[in-house]
Amino acid sequence: MALVLSVSGSPSPGSRTARLLRHLDAALALHGHEVVPLDVRSLPPEALTGADTSHPAIVEVAEQFARVDGLVIGTPVYKAAYSGLLKSLLDLLPQFALAGKTVLPLATGGTPAHVLAIDYALRPVLSSMGASHITQGWFVLDRHITVAADGSVTVDPAAAGPLRVVLDQFSAALGRAELLPTPG
Repeated sequence: MALVLSVSGSPSPGSRTARLLRHLDAALALHGHEVVPLDVRSLPPEALTGADTSHPAIVEVAEQFARVDGLVIGTPVYKAAYSGLLKSLLDLLPQFALAGKTVLPLATGGTPAHVLAIDYALRPVLSSMGASHITQGWFVLDRHITVAADGSVTVDPAAAGPLRVVLDQFSAALGRAELLPTPG
């Protein structure tokens, strides 16, 4: 159906955010989508911190953004905002890197006090980058994500149901996006 880039903006190697995204990637694959995972922390730090848009890794990521139909953007919430690592990447992409794309914003955090970070911090940036459709996002509490010793993820039912709904809405929006002409 659609090609989806699943972007984790977490700087942590044992990130619940990244593990949740990989868990959701499998669900999107069951919807018939091809999913490409991207952990921003795997990009060269010197390219991100030096704002090197000509670095081969950054050029490749920009090309990935251009090729996909949709993106799942996941981030831990720090101090009521998306991660600085994610910001570093988004700052290096072309102004309208999300033009014609359907985007699902997701966030994880330790307290429900940060639930509005999606709508007040992340969504405006995604919109300013030209996303044609930003679907309903979702905030998942860290305590609702359990990682087993084998790396498998279990999502607490309190979060699993709403996540399934937003994932289904995103998948449906991707199907409709294929019917719309791409701007430009």
